[in-house]
Amino acid sequence: KSSVQTIGEEQIQNPYTELLVLKGHQDIVRFLVQIDDCRFASAGDDGVIFLWNAQTGEKLFELHGHTHKITAIAPFFSSDASGENNQLILTASADRTVWDCSSGKQIQRVSCFHSTVKCLTVLQRLDVWLSGGSDLCVWNRKLDLLCKTSHLTDAGISALIELPKNCVAAAVGKELIIFRLIDRPEGWNVLEVKRIVDHQDNILSLVSVNDLTFVTGSHVGELIVWDALDWTKQASECNFWDSSLHIDAQPEIKLSQSPNETSVQHLASDEECVFAAVGKGIYVYNLQMKRVIACQKTAHDSSVLHIAKLPNRQLISCSEDGSVRIWELREKQQLPAEPVPTGFFNMWGFGRANKQANQAAKKTQENTTTYFLELVGDLIGHSSAVQMFLYFGELGLATCSADHLIILWKDGEQESRLRSVRLFQKLAQNGGSQLK
Repeated sequence: KSSVQTIGEEQIQNPYTELLVLKGHQDIVRFLVQIDDCRFASAGDDGVIFLWNAQTGEKLFELHGHTHKITAIAPFFSSDASGENNQLILTASADRTVWDCSSGKQIQRVSCFHSTVKCLTVLQRLDVWLSGGSDLCVWNRKLDLLCKTSHLTDAGISALIELPKNCVAAAVGKELIIFRLIDRPEGWNVLEVKRIVDHQDNILSLVSVNDLTFVTGSHVGELIVWDALDWTKQASECNFWDSSLHIDAQPEIKLSQSPNETSVQHLASDEECVFAAVGKGIYVYNLQMKRVIACQKTAHDSSVLHIAKLPNRQLISCSEDGSVRIWELREKQQLPAEPVPTGFFNMWGFGRANKQANQAAKKTQENTTTYFLELVGDLIGHSSAVQMFLYFGELGLATCSADHLIILWKDGEQESRLRSVRLFQKLAQNGGSQLK
């Protein structure tokens, strides 16, 4: 029997009671990227990019040009010499293409690569963008190659994030490589300044928390918190899969431990917490308290592929099992007589704590409010793995899946009110024209 939480048909706290199904893709839809407050782009294995209206679901443009599946996508907002703002989309596969979001036209295409591009990152402040494959390349918005590194590895760069002081962190297998971009009168240069090998397996996820902190997660369930200025390790955790350490964990018998069940598939953050998708579970780590404050070890029936924070202390997660779930972080006051598990956070810190520190930690935890994740919404609509989602506030939620579909989830009550308003406006206009 599955230990995954279930929710009844009456989902009182779930506003997404209406949906629009957007069709067009002929293969897995892997990427959604927000262009502005009401537009987004989708891309995937069919090599086609679609631009959509998030409010109406209208298909705005259909962009053809890639001959292989798309492996990365990023928006690029820049100003030209005349001061006019350009909204561009960068897409990558075995080739690399730039699209104009206003006209849907292909601006330029580059195909001189030694490997498939796995990630794209825009450095808005420097008005350049980076591509990661077997090497790291720096480009301007005209697709001029400014500089590049030497060949790094056949496996290639799997993820990139921007750091302070014109630096970027690149995940290359189990290594974390720090590069610095230098803009000199004679031209741009990219220098490798540090190579860090603290992970035991391939790094799958990177997230920047703020200008001081970033976090990495690996295939075997390691999570490391880093200083973004000097790139030193601040804290680490590798016990996500140990049920004996989990808050409110249910006893479970396992014959073996699959690597996918410990893999840190995705990370998200706000200024307060890091949200980790680990195997089938989701975890909330508070940066100030330096501990995981809530978790759902079996949030889904299969691996969680994407996680994000919503307003009002809510989280959303999607999974290979085709489900999209909304969670609310709630407080649970710890009873004084109830023992609080402390082992879960023994790995966080700078070294082995002494006995006195352990006793102080226990005393602090006894008086600390604990938290739990309550399932408040279960969005059933996709028939295959949900790859990711975008949150558009009042316009709703967009999800994409291996079933070739995109679904816009709408607030049913809000949509009903809007239809009523439009109906009354139409009646008023018709009534006015008849009186004339």
